[in-house]
Amino acid sequence: MKMISENVWEIPREGKMRVPARIFASDILMEKIKADKSLLQVKNVAALPGIQKFSLAMPDAHQGYGFSIGGVAAFDMDEGIISPGGVGYDINCSVRLLRTDMMEDDISSKRKQLLEELSKEVPAGVGRSSKMRLSREELDEVLSTGAKWAVKKGYGTVKDLKHIEEGGSMQGRPDKVSDLAKKRGMPQIGTLGAGNHFLEMQKVDKIFMPEVAERFGITKPGQVMVMIHCGSRGLGHQVASDYIRAMENKFGISHLPDRELINAPISSELGQDYYHAMSAAANFGFANKQMITHWVRQCFDKVFGSNENMDTVYEVCHNIAKMEQHMIDGEKKKLCVHRKGATRSFGPGKEEVPEDYRDLGQPVIIPGSMGTASYLLVGTKKAEEISFGSTAHGAGRVASRSEALRTVRGEQVKKELKQKGIEVWGHSSKGLAEEAPQFYKDVDEVVRVSDALGIGKMVARVVPLAVLKG
Repeated sequence: MKMISENVWEIPREGKMRVPARIFASDILMEKIKADKSLLQVKNVAALPGIQKFSLAMPDAHQGYGFSIGGVAAFDMDEGIISPGGVGYDINCSVRLLRTDMMEDDISSKRKQLLEELSKEVPAGVGRSSKMRLSREELDEVLSTGAKWAVKKGYGTVKDLKHIEEGGSMQGRPDKVSDLAKKRGMPQIGTLGAGNHFLEMQKVDKIFMPEVAERFGITKPGQVMVMIHCGSRGLGHQVASDYIRAMENKFGISHLPDRELINAPISSELGQDYYHAMSAAANFGFANKQMITHWVRQCFDKVFGSNENMDTVYEVCHNIAKMEQHMIDGEKKKLCVHRKGATRSFGPGKEEVPEDYRDLGQPVIIPGSMGTASYLLVGTKKAEEISFGSTAHGAGRVASRSEALRTVRGEQVKKELKQKGIEVWGHSSKGLAEEAPQFYKDVDEVVRVSDALGIGKMVARVVPLAVLKG
């Protein structure tokens, strides 16, 4: 591995690698990345059929299943593959940011009351069930239409759909999702889940690009924002498990550098079935977030007497595969782009960017760890040139959850956050310990590298006021 420019490292082709590997990281972040198998995973991905230009790792990269988390790879539609390990088990794990007209002083005395209401209205934690039950027909409609189903049922408005990646709906086919996956999903629609998922009240701390920030609905420091981070719950996990097993049975694993990189040709029947099942799980995730958004608005109205202008700034996916047009050797080419713990970061003019923001670029949301800052960025043409229009998705872990549990206790974490002025409502002491801030990379450094490289430019920094965890 060698540094080829500031914050850009390259592993040249060797062995079975079809393309070089590139890692976007500072010296500080690279030391963290070297501590696990991320670099080996980036090399292994470079050996997959049909891969284009580079196997990439973003500044928050750490070891994952098959692909590193923070991994990006694009594949030719004729010769390339699609891999569940390049998407992840939590299909369409994504982040939504809401803006409000409120300021920190407007909510400070009622933060605890707000958390209590949110904990009642938004089911969170391992195995928590939804407040509603879907029929099989309704679930199939969710899997087909995503957030559009939720809006149709009165959860939010059409205005929300305009500010969701893909308009909140991908090409999902319910018939490609197993009965077991559907059974797991039916009681979990509209739930936050556990792990690193959260619902967080924040205040704007710094604004770096005032004109862009204002277009995104951010007007001044101290403004209250809400960030929601969750995915497709057990349904998405089961879709991944089902297709990993199906691909292993059909193609075997002996030809792979790592069995976790099991895949199918994109053009094959099984590859297409996985794509449509993945898209259906993504739609579940979109609908899930839309329902939570509706309940958050209800809680704000109950506690503060208003949720006026509580608009969706944007929602971005960071565990997904997309069919996109990119320039390869001077020619525009349709590719299957895998982003595993990475965020799309398209610049101005791309048709995938909502019309309201198309002249600016795509909003990019990068959450930090519990108790640290998060960021709103804007995508760039530079990202389209060097990273398939991608940047980081978060802070990125530096220690396992089991190590965290050996080191700290949940009540200790809660006390420390309280001392920083952050209210925390956790459904599990174990969950709080696992997600303690010290077990994540420095999100400020991750975002600094993204900004320096030009693959996502800083618009605003937000800091937590109150956090709901599973």
